[in-house]
Amino acid sequence: MSEDRVRVRIGDGGVATVTMVRTDKHNALDQAMFEGLMNAAAQLAQDNSVRVVVLHGEGKSFCSGLDVASFMSGSGGTGVLLERDSDRVANFAQRVAYDWSLVPAPVIAAIHGNCFGGGLQIALGADIRIAAPDAKLSIMEVKWGLVPDMAITQTLPRLVPIDVAKELTFSGRIVPGSEALALGLVTRISDDPLASALELADEIARKSPDAVRAAKRLYDETWLSNDAAAALKRESELQVGLIGKPNQLAAVVAGMSGEDPVFVDPA
Repeated sequence: MSEDRVRVRIGDGGVATVTMVRTDKHNALDQAMFEGLMNAAAQLAQDNSVRVVVLHGEGKSFCSGLDVASFMSGSGGTGVLLERDSDRVANFAQRVAYDWSLVPAPVIAAIHGNCFGGGLQIALGADIRIAAPDAKLSIMEVKWGLVPDMAITQTLPRLVPIDVAKELTFSGRIVPGSEALALGLVTRISDDPLASALELADEIARKSPDAVRAAKRLYDETWLSNDAAAALKRESELQVGLIGKPNQLAAVVAGMSGEDPVFVDPA
């Protein structure tokens, strides 16, 4: 069933497209969708040929959030969402957002239509978000008497000030993509976010995959750190791991010759 909910396609250029497929429910999150997203992230994290990931929803929306009714009708109810494997920091619900940080390649979310609650938190788990101007985004959990709990503590603080986070969370109000850009929830807006995401993915995929992956690690590990010494040391460590390696040399040759570089997949 999870394979029916999430489709993964990997192109020749190393761009992987992950599509949520539950159009009749605006890609609402039932257990199969959760499992499909986790399986997709795990698959792509292990595939060294993947250079960029584009995540989007088929049909009218990116993802309208949790399908509460589907969980309440199941034997385990919503309790399954809080289950955590002993070897993981994130629980079942959190993994559909957090696990994108475990994918070495950059992840771009293309947002259109409804992006509510858990759907927004999935998008926040991506490295870059491109939204339609009329997309509708909301941290909607307060509507159901809940707090957002799908790894938002690891994503939202990197994007907006705490007062903005509180205002959006306390009110649960819906903001259009254009306002989401002004607030910092999304990276940029586009009338065709999927096309723009794929165009950006193609551009990134033509860069050294070693350098791109190292840059993702650098920022993810140091962005909110107050330890300047550790952050500066990490810059040096990652740089040493790149200098003189085949992909770094290929980038230099291409930069000097003007020819297209030929990179090898990361080891």
